Amino acid sequence: MIKFITKSTFVIASLFFIPSYCNSFQNVVKSNSEINTTIIKTGADNYEKYLPLLKDKKVGIATNQTGILSNKTHLVDFLLEKKIAVQTIFAPEHGFRGTADAGEHIVDGKDQKTGLSIISLYGDNKKPKPAQLARIDIMLFDLQDVGARFYTYISSLHYVMEACAENGIPLIILDRPNPNGRIVDGPLLEKEFTSFVGMHPIPLLHGMTIGEYAKMINGEKWLKGGVRCKLTVIPCSDYKREMDYSILVKPSPNLPNDQSINLYASLCLFEGTNVSMGRGTEKQFQIYGSPFLTKTNFSFIPKPNFGAKDPLYNGKECFGEDLTAYPKVNRLELKWLLKAYENTSDKTKFFNAFFTKLAGTKKLQQQIESGISEEKIRESWKNDLDSFKKMRTKYLIY
Repeated sequence: MIKFITKSTFVIASLFFIPSYCNSFQNVVKSNSEINTTIIKTGADNYEKYLPLLKDKKVGIATNQTGILSNKTHLVDFLLEKKIAVQTIFAPEHGFRGTADAGEHIVDGKDQKTGLSIISLYGDNKKPKPAQLARIDIMLFDLQDVGARFYTYISSLHYVMEACAENGIPLIILDRPNPNGRIVDGPLLEKEFTSFVGMHPIPLLHGMTIGEYAKMINGEKWLKGGVRCKLTVIPCSDYKREMDYSILVKPSPNLPNDQSINLYASLCLFEGTNVSMGRGTEKQFQIYGSPFLTKTNFSFIPKPNFGAKDPLYNGKECFGEDLTAYPKVNRLELKWLLKAYENTSDKTKFFNAFFTKLAGTKKLQQQIESGISEEKIRESWKNDLDSFKKMRTKYLIY
């Protein structure tokens, strides 16, 4: 996992790590097959490669709390320190500081620290408008993805690329490792189920960094009208896909640690059911349960907190399963979804309309309702996954 080093001590990083304390730290990752640690640099840390491209340019930046350097508080502060003319911050779901709930309406405003204008890329304004780009010569994009199709930062990437292509603005991606980068799994999105939680015909876990993904969007001509963005990817140095990777700060309010990020894709499918996956607790995406499941020794009671102002089953006891100590998964796990469906007495109320958007297909719900085994469900993905993996090789950097 990532460690941080000072001159004399090793300290295990917490995902609640405050960005301003990142001075003098470096990312160190260890692969499963390596004994020695390897120091890596994210795209943001490779500033000697992108600062010359920003000189004498008016710069827009799409970022949030994850856009930090290993030795600076935040990328925006670093750019201003280097006398880069940052004009506007474009913020994705959860806002610039990453404190808003999933789906919460984000308003435009100003960053209190820098005074820069913040434009929300969530809600009614998912795509930067020409007027919002009028003073910008070049755009930077620096967001930490977690490798799941329905994690909306890659949807924001699509719209930023499209707006840049249409307005003749070059885009620089500052790449970051994908903490689930080894996993390519799940059903492919079918075109008729395209939405902001699934915009492209990819599996639920795509196994790419955000820079690789941007290259795929361009190469497969997924932008409207087949336009192509003038794209530059600043890669990570000394990074390999098989390495474990811990994120310096929470990528969103309900992904507090490595375990939640690893289980996110598997448990997020519960968002399309009557089962809670822990919003309103401190174990989000590490537990699941509902008042309608069989009583077990484990239960939890959701309450409003920093990541959920009105969580599902607020104040009600939910029975289910605690996965906080579950070994790291290397595929999309369906067993908890299947188990919860089997243990729900009134199965007609288990799924809601959001499940199809998350799954990207009607087939998965139909397969579960028909009692098809997990093995058979996985077999039904094989041909699509093989085709995707073959196509994906054209865009891999690491």
